[in-house]
Amino acid sequence: MGAPPGYRPSAWVHLLHQLPRADFQLRPVPSGFAPRDQEYQQALLLVAALAGLGLGLSLIFIAVYLIRFCCCRPPEPPGAKSPPPGGGCVIWSCIAALLVGCAGIGIGFYGNSETSDGVSQLSSALLHANHTLSTIDDLVLETVERLGEAVRTELTTLEEVLSERVELVAATRGARRQAEAVAQHLQGLAFWQGVSLSPVQVAEDVTFVEEYRWLAYVLLLLLVLLVCLFTLLGLAKQSKWLVVVMTAMSLLVLVLSWGSMGLEAATAVGLSDFCSNPDTYVLNLTEEETGLSSDILNYYFLCNQAVSNPFQQRLTLSQRALASIHSQLQGLEREAVPQFPAAQKPLLSLEETLNVTEGSFHQLVALLHCRSLHKDYGLALRGLCEDALEGLLFLMLFSLLSAGALATTLCSLPRAWALFPPSDDYDDTDDDDPFNPQESKRFVQWQSSI
Repeated sequence: MGAPPGYRPSAWVHLLHQLPRADFQLRPVPSGFAPRDQEYQQALLLVAALAGLGLGLSLIFIAVYLIRFCCCRPPEPPGAKSPPPGGGCVIWSCIAALLVGCAGIGIGFYGNSETSDGVSQLSSALLHANHTLSTIDDLVLETVERLGEAVRTELTTLEEVLSERVELVAATRGARRQAEAVAQHLQGLAFWQGVSLSPVQVAEDVTFVEEYRWLAYVLLLLLVLLVCLFTLLGLAKQSKWLVVVMTAMSLLVLVLSWGSMGLEAATAVGLSDFCSNPDTYVLNLTEEETGLSSDILNYYFLCNQAVSNPFQQRLTLSQRALASIHSQLQGLEREAVPQFPAAQKPLLSLEETLNVTEGSFHQLVALLHCRSLHKDYGLALRGLCEDALEGLLFLMLFSLLSAGALATTLCSLPRAWALFPPSDDYDDTDDDDPFNPQESKRFVQWQSSI
């Protein structure tokens, strides 16, 4: 099948499409895009479940590490005031992990923007295609109504004026038959009229879902950023309560990061299956939803030399009929006007109607060519299979970096918390503050001495 102009499956599409797939019974599943097939749905759910497996392994590793840290730590000698060895390495490893998480946040914002741009390009292509289809329907309806009005008024008046000349009446009736034939041929060109599938509705649905997806990821990115920043602040201020709160928040964000990774992985794999061969699925789905013939759909979706224009015969017959009407009106103008001056006005009106009809006909010929709609199809595929897929891959990288950074942080924060001095909650108080515990103790001793 012919690929749309400017679209070729990328290397990422080929790589993801080649990944093995299996259902819940671990039986191989073909990589063809079949979202209604139960086995294919299970394969995508299994891909998403791999992120759940990663989350489980992360939690097990964190739990084992913390249990080992709490239970297998050697006892400190009494009166020891120096921090245990390796304390600085623990804090710096935590800081490095948080900085990696901050870098992942930047990658996540870029991926979120790329995905949004790709979906916006898809919506724009759908709206432009709907404009083209609506223009075709409107032009056909307008032209048919104009020709019908001309048949009912000008040609009827002309027949009455020329009733004394049988041959002129016959020529007028011939023009009437040709005009009716043109109207009949043009009515078959409005192929989208009465179709229940609306590209505008599809674009609105896609935009609606994308707005909430974009907002959800922005909130997730901001949450990860706040956790990283407040954790760094807690380490810098050596605030135990802030570190405890951020430890709990890090655990929550770790779960969200792995969950988003599973959703992104399943979406990326399914999208790669679609983008590896989109024509087959789009043709079958559009034929099912619209009821249009395969000849029309193949012409617009493939648009190559092997597929002929299904409207070519109607266009050719309409063009010949318009040329015949034009020649008949010229003959009537030469022969009838000198004898019947009253025929000049309806003839001039018919000539004007014919000129407008020919202009609309040429516009219809241009709109019915496959170039415009096929270009919209290509733009939609590039937005979905290039920008959106690339954005999903960057979001997966963000989820992986944030999950790794938060797992490292959860392992390091308890050890860093143990290194904080006991009086860290009062480091920022003034020495002359009477609510300072140290100052209050000195005040009691001074009062008792008196």
